[in-house]
This record gives sequence, C-alpha cells and structure tokens, in this order.
Amino acid sequence: MDVPLAHLDRPFDYLVPAELDAQAVPGARVKVRFAGQLVDGWLLERADDSGHTGRLAYLEKVVSPEPVLSPEVARLARAVADRYAGSLADVLRLAVPPRHARVEKEAPAAPEPPAPVPAPDPDRGWSAYPAGPAYLRALADGRAPRAVWSALPGEDWAARYADAVAATVAGGRGAVVVVADNRDLDRLDAAVGAALGPGRHVCLSAALGPARRYRAFLAARRGDVPVVIGTRAAMFAPVERLGLVAVWDDGDDLHAEPRAPYPHAREVLLTRAQLAETGALVGGYARTAEAQLLVETGWAREVVADRATVRARTPAIAPTGDDPQLARDPGAATARLPSLAWTAARDALRADAPVLVQVPRRGYLPSVSCADCRTPARCPHCAGPLALPSATAAPACRWCGRVAAAYACPECGGRRLRAAVTGARRTAEELGRAFPGVPVRTSGRDEVLAAVPGGAGLVIATPGAEPVADGGYGAVLLLDSWALLTRADLRAGEEALRRWMAAAALARPAGDGGRVVVVADGALAPVQALLRWDAGWFAARELAERRELGFPPAVRMASVTGLPAAVADLLDEARLPEGAEVLGPVPADGERERMLVRVPRARAAALAGALHAAAGSRSARKAADPVRLQVDPLDLF
Repeated sequence: MDVPLAHLDRPFDYLVPAELDAQAVPGARVKVRFAGQLVDGWLLERADDSGHTGRLAYLEKVVSPEPVLSPEVARLARAVADRYAGSLADVLRLAVPPRHARVEKEAPAAPEPPAPVPAPDPDRGWSAYPAGPAYLRALADGRAPRAVWSALPGEDWAARYADAVAATVAGGRGAVVVVADNRDLDRLDAAVGAALGPGRHVCLSAALGPARRYRAFLAARRGDVPVVIGTRAAMFAPVERLGLVAVWDDGDDLHAEPRAPYPHAREVLLTRAQLAETGALVGGYARTAEAQLLVETGWAREVVADRATVRARTPAIAPTGDDPQLARDPGAATARLPSLAWTAARDALRADAPVLVQVPRRGYLPSVSCADCRTPARCPHCAGPLALPSATAAPACRWCGRVAAAYACPECGGRRLRAAVTGARRTAEELGRAFPGVPVRTSGRDEVLAAVPGGAGLVIATPGAEPVADGGYGAVLLLDSWALLTRADLRAGEEALRRWMAAAALARPAGDGGRVVVVADGALAPVQALLRWDAGWFAARELAERRELGFPPAVRMASVTGLPAAVADLLDEARLPEGAEVLGPVPADGERERMLVRVPRARAAALAGALHAAAGSRSARKAADPVRLQVDPLDLF
C-alpha cells in the first residue's frame, strides 16, 4: 500500500471480486480499504489462498489493468528499500511515474519489424583499452561482464556507451544507461540513436513532463523498445531481458536521489546487476572510491588504456605551485592568474584556438570583505554573507536578499569592500580586459552552453557546465583550486579531481598544442593524479585512507537527523548490530542534531534492518517528531 508508515511496510492480503478478476493482474494499480480509508496500492501477486486466518476484505477498485510494476522492478525496489532502511512504498514512488490516463489509452502504433542490430566492431572505438574489445564481445555473446572504465582525454564517451548498448541489443537483450544531467542525456541520445537506428530506445527523465515521461515508461514496460537511457529517473526503468546497466560519471552528486529513502543511482544499478545477473559498466574520466572498491573486491574488472596511449592522448598539464614555477614567478603562490596560465591562454588565442577557464564559484563577487581590516562583510539584519551581483550594484545579502547600500564594517567602520571570492562573471570581465577584442562567453547556472565553435575565444564556465569545443580547447585553465580542495567534505579531493579531469578532457592532445594549467601546488595528491592522468591511483589511495579512518565505502554508515529527543528515542529503540559505533551528536540545521552509526560492511544489512524496525516502532506508537534516516549519505559533515 502507498502508505508512508514504516510499521506498515509489508504486503497485505485482499480478496479479488469476480467482476475484477480479469483486470486484477500482478503489477496493476489498485485501491483498497484500509483503516476506514481508501488508499492506493500495488497488486504484487495473485494466489489461490492466503495464510491469513482472519477475515479478508475485497479490492475496492482496479485503477488500471496496465501492469506497470514488473516482477523484476518489484524485487529490485524491495532490495533497495532494505538497503537504505526505507519502505517499499517510497521506492515505488520513485520507480513508477504517476499515471497519465490519456497516454495509457492511446492506441499503440503498429510496430514495423525492426532490422537486426549488428554488433559493433570491438576493435574500433574500444581498441585504445586492452580489455575493451573483450568486454564488448562478452556483451554480444549474452554474458554478464562488469567493468569500471577510466576514459581517456578527448574520448567520445557517449559513442563508447552506445557501442556497449549496441553489443547488448545485438545479443538479444536490453540495456539501461543513467547519466547525471540533461546535457549528457542529449549527447547520449544522439549516439545511441546513431548506433541502434530509430525506434529502439527511449529517453526517461523527470524533465520530460508527465505525458512524455509516462509514454516513454510504457514503451519500455510493454517491450516496444529494448533500451532506456535517462537521468536518475531511469534507474528503475522496466526493460525486458535486461543485459546491461550502466552509469556515466557516478561521482556526480546529481545521481543521489533527494527523496526518501535517498538511493544513489550507482548503487541501485549495481544491485540490479546483482539480482538480474546482468552486465554492468561504471565509467568516467575520474574514479570514485566506490568504483575502486568494485575493482579491488573483484566484482568488476578495470578497463583502462596503457600508459603509452595515455601519454599520446593527454594534453600537457602543469601546476603553478611547484618549485620551478615559483622560482620563475615568485608571485604564482598568491596570484589568481599566474604568468604560466596567462601565457598558456595567450599562446592558444594566438594559435586561433579557444580557451576554457574553469571557475568554481558562480556570480560576480559571491563573497566580499572590508578593504581596510579584511573582516568578512555580513548582513546587518541576519548576519548572512554579503555579495556583489555586478560591478555597479550595491552589496546584497545572499540569505535574506536585503540590500546593504550603507554598509559599514562593525570592526573598523570602513565602507570600502574588496573581493574575498571571485565568481565566473567577474572572471569573464577581468579576462575580457586582459585580452581585448577576444570573444568572451560564460557557461553556468543561468545559461549552460552545449558547445562552442572553434577559433580564438574565451569560455568561462563553472564545474559541470563546460561546453565542448570544435577541435578541442587549445588551453584549459583551472582557477581557484583552493575553493575545491579546502571544503570540509570527505570527498573534497575526489570531487576536485573529478571536476578537473572533466574540464581537462576537453583540451587537445599535447601533440596538437593542448595545454592545461592548474593553479595549485603540484605536490598535492589530486594534482599528481591529474598530471599523470591516473584516476585509478588516486582512487586506490583514497580508498586505503578511508579504510584506515573508517569512512565509506570501506564501512557502512547511517545518518540519523532530527530533534535531539527524537534521535535519542530512535537509537534507544534500535537493536544495533554488534560492533556498531555511534558518533555524535553534532548540530544540524535549526534545532535538529545529527548522529552517525558506523558498522563493518558485513553488518550493513543488520544496521539497515535495525534502523527500519526502530522507525516502524516509532510510527506505530505515533511519535510526533520525524527522524530522517540516510544510509551512506554523500555529506557526512
């Protein structure tokens, strides 16, 4: 039943009246009477008798005879609910889109017999990776290979994923591919369409709107198409004879579902691969510690290029904070645009090549301080940080939005402000003055560019919004590295490397004049991994450190957030497994606090079960204050 109460997270038996016998098929939406109310539900299975000894009620209504919930997805949803200490009803809300009656009643188009899909040539696109051709052949043969792929710079990752999908379809099976955002989805859509031909795949994304999304979902559920690609909404897509699940750039936080029970697309797909015994592909320019764990445990095989190929395809990458650079340019340690970066941009523009500048912060001046005493400027009303939205605008609060036109520093009384953090638009303004006559484009939250033409030009982009340039960028400048590396986050180094590699991958190879300059100390581990283009080395190092410190994914960790009394009540109720370690409390937002529970991975299921049972006990006695449970949250601090 679609009831968000943990103590009701179990199947219930109902009788099927004779007049609904033909419509009441497993997977259909139904309505039942429960506790005097009419509630929505899912018909999971039909049986001749019930083990219930009491009196059974009848189904009230079959909302639609369309079996939208497949047995494979129902089994997966139960496994995901158990893994994340959630309820089946919450997972099914994510797995099956809301019904659109008009779309459901549309007459299906008469399908034309599709032409066979030939298996792609494994020695063409994947030939740069020694294990790549064997991986494609295994998919085409109907086997279940599992791979963690580290893409080369300049790689057409969408075409490689399309090759894997085409090999799976050629073997008579289907595929599900998940990407982080709609820009990646558009690129993958074009590649899969070219590899499979028309009518063989659908895109599934929450951005499609109710009608188009439900139409795409039904096409997959009815077996009209063998392939579904999409954002995280597609991780539960019902595909017949599933042979491959794949995710691109699994480190992107957009893969984490913000609604209960907060599953991650990578974990859902890997669980699906395990249950359905399918192939799996986890790819990206960088590599997460979770993907490295798959390699080290032998669950998946590493697919990487040899070092000679990496050196041939990688642009020339240089840091600005190492000793040779500091000897030539002593100001490089403090300059926002050291001479090495400025020279790389100038040379690329002179060669009529575009230049990409990655800036971690959007806006103009997102943080300002007193020009006299350097005290951070705060809003007089709510103490929020002040920012300058443009060169001519007055400072305004980023929290309450109030304008502080008459701001005076409470420490020294000064009225002049200076930049504490520089955003993308201010960077574009400064570089426009430094290179007069050169076109300057920005790509960020307000407008994300998909591509830019070749030729001299500056592109200022925030991480994740870097457009592709025709022929590649002549230079890529990675500014303000401190903003990524100094975050109070377990994944700060991993995320910095992921963003840098995504931008550097858009540069031309060194043989064609491509250069990447990272404004950071060359001795830092993420910078070393970037210089060598060795994401596997950094991921192994990161995983080893987390094992030593007891952080995910080396252990399983759960976050319990709520009012102090409610958190204490739930943890007192929970029968935590042996060896569980409770950390905290620490302040959360408002009056709430947060506690962490850490257990070895072998006791992960016991931890999730204990927390879910405790939540069920609280809901059964109608505890007033809610508690938020998250297993392996991305944010631990």
